[in-house]
Amino acid sequence: MPSTAAPLKLFSVIIPARDEEQSLPETLDAIYQALIAAGIPHELVVIDDGSKDRTWAVLQELRTKYPTLAPTQNPGPHGFGRAVVWGFDHSRGDAVVVMMADASDSPAHAVKYWQLLNEGRDCAFGSRFMKGAEVIDYPRVKLLVNRIANFLVRIGFAIPLNDTTNAFKAYRRTVIDGCRPFLAPHFNLTVEIPLKAIVRGYSYAITPISWRNRKYGQPKLKIKEMGSRYFFICAYVWLEKYFSRGDYHRRQH
Repeated sequence: MPSTAAPLKLFSVIIPARDEEQSLPETLDAIYQALIAAGIPHELVVIDDGSKDRTWAVLQELRTKYPTLAPTQNPGPHGFGRAVVWGFDHSRGDAVVVMMADASDSPAHAVKYWQLLNEGRDCAFGSRFMKGAEVIDYPRVKLLVNRIANFLVRIGFAIPLNDTTNAFKAYRRTVIDGCRPFLAPHFNLTVEIPLKAIVRGYSYAITPISWRNRKYGQPKLKIKEMGSRYFFICAYVWLEKYFSRGDYHRRQH
């Protein structure tokens, strides 16, 4: 069926960063080059989320090299989810993609997301665990916890997506606005947005993506955080799915 969705004009790349002075130059160069090569109008919205290193200074230096770079500082309170929402609120695009500052996400797949959104989808979801995907150097314990958590989410919500917890996803701005307010202040935002989008009736496509472990710095996600905070958000959206009687469902115009 032909798409009736409006063509997109600007892709906002939302990149939360805390103490990522080493990773950012390589990460931003790869994303910028890929989007320029694909002819995608974009802005690189990097959110300095309370860094103690030279992250902000590095961003100022890189602005002369990348004209689409639009760094901003989240004054606090801090947290991955809060930084991403700050980026949403300080970006101009009619489509957004959340990418990690550590170069773990492939810019080529951000290009694929843009194409999927322009085909009329409301959301573009990547999976690191489907045919055609690639995972490089994923820590064993985290991988085990990841697969168990995603299995439970997939069964609980009866959805085909098997990588809900991954932050690297893209959305039309209408989806972001339609899923507000956001409750998750930390990494649990990565499941709140896609689950709300699915439950509220937005369309989506799933595509294989790659992931590679960071080269510099320390991972910000701790396994202990993957418990009660994730459970709370999943339970909240699950209750909406089965008991809200469609009060928050996407309205057709």
